Amino acid sequence: MTDHNAEFRVLGVRVHAVQIPEVIDRMEAWIASRARGCYIAVTGMHGVSESLEDPKLREILNTADLVVPDGMSLVWVGRLRGCRLQRRVYGPELMETFCARTGSRYRHFFYGGGPGVAERIAAAERDRNGIVIAGTYTPPFRPLTPDEEAEVAALVEASKADVLWVGLSTPKQERWMYEHRNSLNVPVMAGVGAAFDLNSGTLVQAPRWMRENGLEWLFRLLAEPKRLWRRYLIKGSRFVWNVALETFGLKRFP
Repeated sequence: MTDHNAEFRVLGVRVHAVQIPEVIDRMEAWIASRARGCYIAVTGMHGVSESLEDPKLREILNTADLVVPDGMSLVWVGRLRGCRLQRRVYGPELMETFCARTGSRYRHFFYGGGPGVAERIAAAERDRNGIVIAGTYTPPFRPLTPDEEAEVAALVEASKADVLWVGLSTPKQERWMYEHRNSLNVPVMAGVGAAFDLNSGTLVQAPRWMRENGLEWLFRLLAEPKRLWRRYLIKGSRFVWNVALETFGLKRFP
């Protein structure tokens, strides 16, 4: 087990050295205390890289109640910096494990995904794990109007949701949770990105051996080269370079 208070910094972003069981414990504690607007950023190399060019995103990540290492690159950096991390906190696995462990104990709201995906993931988790579906909402691919924002707030309020799963991809989902942390009456929001597509079977997951050994990026790059080549080849290389500079004390980041 890791120390609940352990954390490390990567290029100006604070990352908590936690594993999935501890994240679930923290989520259940927030629900039990009826906290409001706690949010979890499930992030990896991509989120940290984006924050280098976007100070507001860095602020959003550092404001999160938990920033968990979704990518193996962050796990490796955490180990280099003295944290005993065994595995990544993989977003789809976090969602699946939480639903399996808690079953019908809580009410779940699913926000995000493409047309029909929020409904599919809700039904899949209900069928597999017996969860209670509080509601689903698929936002349009544009900023919501004030009327639509009010509609979402009313839906979440009426649903009496305990957990709001957000599947909008990084950094959109982190911005959304940050902006709504004080306006939505829900104890926990978790930005789990592609978990909606992967756990519902809409997208094929990388084999476990690739996921556990830092090669999921290669699987995804081969599956969607046009969309992802810049993220993994250019930004990924820049991330490695900057981490090396930071590790050897050659450059400081905010």
